[in-house]
Amino acid sequence: MGVQVGIIMGSKSDLPIMAEAAKVLEELGVGYELTVVSAHRTPLRMLEYAETARKRGLKVIIAGAGGAAHLPGMVASLTSLPVIGVPIKSSNSIDGWDSILSILQMPGGIPVATVALNGSKNAGILAASILGAFDGAIAEKLDTYKKQLRETVEDTAREIETKGWRNALGE
Repeated sequence: MGVQVGIIMGSKSDLPIMAEAAKVLEELGVGYELTVVSAHRTPLRMLEYAETARKRGLKVIIAGAGGAAHLPGMVASLTSLPVIGVPIKSSNSIDGWDSILSILQMPGGIPVATVALNGSKNAGILAASILGAFDGAIAEKLDTYKKQLRETVEDTAREIETKGWRNALGE
């Protein structure tokens, strides 16, 4: 199947958050690449990455950034591929709001799908969902994944209902 999703982040400090997208894509059998591309410190690298993404076989880009968080929007301005932005609460962040608003408030014509603060797992699932709209094997894996989520919640509900909430908490 090859690499279909690009996962990029502004710096290595974002890796613990962005690794969650990689993990879920691995679980779903979706090929990805992962690297650091800074909109502010390596703008030419960002330009090359975005402009060559389609030629390299990418179909979706997940871009995580903290602080001013220009990476997702700038990448979206350079490619027609779908871009999913992951706002990251970084060390210099204003409780993550700067990142959220920088990614969410894109001008008309340059959309970026935005997930929750530090929500790269959902970004990975959304990327797989986009691909799954055209790939039955990925769609089937997503259906199984969601069924497992549902079953986990139902098991938890039964445990609480039968054991009581105190026992479920181990009290």
